[in-house]
Amino acid sequence: MPEPRFRSRTFKRVHKKLPGGSTVLTHEKRTPQPHKCAVCKKELKGIPRERPYKVKKLGVSKKRTERPYGGYLCSACSRKLLKEKARA
Repeated sequence: MPEPRFRSRTFKRVHKKLPGGSTVLTHEKRTPQPHKCAVCKKELKGIPRERPYKVKKLGVSKKRTERPYGGYLCSACSRKLLKEKARA
């Protein structure tokens, strides 16, 4: 019987093969949902899907794309916004 904290579906069940050849059931934290665009809710490209303690260790350029509104808007929405601002 697994420990009580591993009985919920918070942890993903993964079968790992050990060096001796036997397989063992391990419990791993699930990967977070991908980041979404604030306007169209599309998945943002170039942003890592990691747990917060791993993202904290990354540099700023690894956390978001190098453009205005990078990490907040997708490329299409940021392009539209910049065009609107230039025309106004």
